[in-house]
Parts: sequence; structure tokens; C-alpha cells
Amino acid sequence: MKFSGWIWLAIGCFFAPVQALDLSGYRLVDLGHSYDDQTLYWPTSPSRFQLKELSFGETDGGWFYSAYSVCTPEHGGTHLDAPLHFAADGLATDALPLEKLIAPGVIIDVSDKAAADSDYRLTEEDVAAFEAQHGQIAPGTIVLLRTGWSRFWPDARRYLGDDTPGDASNLHFPSYGADAARLLVETRQVAMLGVDTASIDYGRSADFPVHRIAAARDVAGLENLAGLEQLPATGFTVVALPMKVAGGSGGPVRVIALVPK
Repeated sequence: MKFSGWIWLAIGCFFAPVQALDLSGYRLVDLGHSYDDQTLYWPTSPSRFQLKELSFGETDGGWFYSAYSVCTPEHGGTHLDAPLHFAADGLATDALPLEKLIAPGVIIDVSDKAAADSDYRLTEEDVAAFEAQHGQIAPGTIVLLRTGWSRFWPDARRYLGDDTPGDASNLHFPSYGADAARLLVETRQVAMLGVDTASIDYGRSADFPVHRIAAARDVAGLENLAGLEQLPATGFTVVALPMKVAGGSGGPVRVIALVPK
């Protein structure tokens, strides 16, 4: 029995080699801090990052082998806040759709204003000024706020505004304002909010409105970002993949940006 031409064509298409993802046209930018004994956590965190050596050296079989135990609270270093962090029925870390973790990104730069006021909060007017120059922020965008604060890492006193152990009542650092967050989350329907400070709420906040606004719409947050000065205002893609902790309220996240060359 002879196969007709269309059958051979169908077989050829079915077994065609998969095209590899070509990253040669992109500049890859790391947007996170490394985890080590200098990693910053919220002042009330009961513990910090711990790396315990389990094995390091030559084995009886003659080859080298190393292994470590890693322990960290969810919310420290460059990490993701899942909606569950501030909403009882919010999505847990492992339930976040990949479409919200890999998405187009924009940078809103308030570093000049933050340099003049460590308690600065992003305003609706800041968002309007950004959109007047770059166009309206599209639904599903990951918005990153650049304050310039990552330059202070890991100096807790400069970065957090206060380094009193166990006390978060006198922190000073910039971030999102509630009205701007409501515009971005509820009206623009963004996928995620990120910032290069310790929180998507500014340091002096006592009731965390931005967290609550975001969590109510299942919008996650990225905190303690770095390297935002290396990004253009628009035209890049953010990849933010957290440790897939079942039922978690957040966790360490490796964040990168793909910037077209």
C-alpha cells in the first residue's frame, strides 16, 4: 500500500524538530539580590537566612560532592508576596498562573523624588505622567517601581530607615501609594507590582493598604528588587518564578528581565 503525499506531509509535520528558544536577541538582566548572611528581612522576622553545610569534599569513591541545607522565612531578600499573604482567600504561591509571572514589564522611575523624600509614595499623577510619555499601561503588565533604594543594600539602617531589632515602627523607605496602586490594580488590571525596596507599602505604613488592594485582586508583589536602573521604561519581559511552595504566602524568587538588544 502506498502512502499518498498528504499523509507523508502530515507525518513530516508531526515529527518536525522543535524550534529552540533563541535568546541571542535579548540582553538578560538579573533583578535580584543573592541570599547570604547579609540578606535583609523585616525587622520582626524570627529568623534569617541559614546555609548549613551537610557535605563538602572528596567521597570514599574518589569524587567531589557538596550539599547544603537551606532555611529562610518566606518574606526576605528578593521575594514574592502571594495574594494569600494579605487575603485569606487569595492565591497561594504555587497557585499563581504562569501568565502572571512571565509578562511584559514597565518601569516607573521616581528615584529623584525618593531621593528628596524617603517616605515618598507613587501617586496617580506619577502614573499619568508615565502614561502620557509611554502610553497607557496594558492589562497583564508587570509594573516595577524604581526608587533607587537598592543602592543601599545590605545596609539595614540606610535601606530600611531603621535597624532596631524586632521593631518595625520607625521604618522609612519609599514605595507605592494606595491611590496609585488602586489605579494600577483595579483599573489597569496589572499582573504584578514590584519595587526595589522592602515592601510594596512605604516604610511608615501601619495598615499596608497596597498589600490589601493587590491581594484582593490576586495581584502578587515583588519586593527587594535590584538592577532596575539597567532597564528601559518599556519594551521588556519580566520572568519572576518563585519557589513553588504549596500553600505558601510567598517565597524566594529569581527575577530576570529580557530586554531586546
